[in-house]
Amino acid sequence: MRETLCAIVLAAGHGSRYRQVAGPHRNKLLAQCAGRDGVERAVLEHVLVNVRPVVDKIVLLTRPDYTSVAELGLRHGCEVVVLDSPGMGDSIAAAVAAEPDHRGWLIVLGDMPFIQVNTLKCVAQSVAPDAISVPVHDGCYGHPVGFGRGFGSALMGLAGEKGAKRLFQGANINELAVDDPGVLWDVDVPAALYYK
Repeated sequence: MRETLCAIVLAAGHGSRYRQVAGPHRNKLLAQCAGRDGVERAVLEHVLVNVRPVVDKIVLLTRPDYTSVAELGLRHGCEVVVLDSPGMGDSIAAAVAAEPDHRGWLIVLGDMPFIQVNTLKCVAQSVAPDAISVPVHDGCYGHPVGFGRGFGSALMGLAGEKGAKRLFQGANINELAVDDPGVLWDVDVPAALYYK
């Protein structure tokens, strides 16, 4: 078993709420926004740039029709896994099955461009074999969520729309208090592209 950490970036959702406002052909993952560093990039590109320094490998999980998303992932050195399902459980299971040999996995949402790099490092460094690490801001659980290697089989057994939250029940949860509202800030609508 390798002592490496793998990020799983989930980028296979339909983004229905975003499309209702922006238009049916607009993909929120490719929308431009200014990141916490002040640089203008696509939403997903911010996520990949921020995650890259804190993990050993990135698996980008996306849809067959999201060719531009897949190309962006390849440009950033990701392993791209294509799955014809928007279900978060299916996506996580497929990504962990593709990369099962790590000390843990960081589950990262592709539409959360405003998480501070220090927060990502904090979660990554806290990953323990039989624990779940989660950032907490203002009393709320955020992202990314780190799963130790002991959760590998359970992650590969996920299916359907629901993500890995069901694995929290009865688990050893490592709550990490962070002063970072970015852990709760996902781009569900165009107005969310502007971080305050």
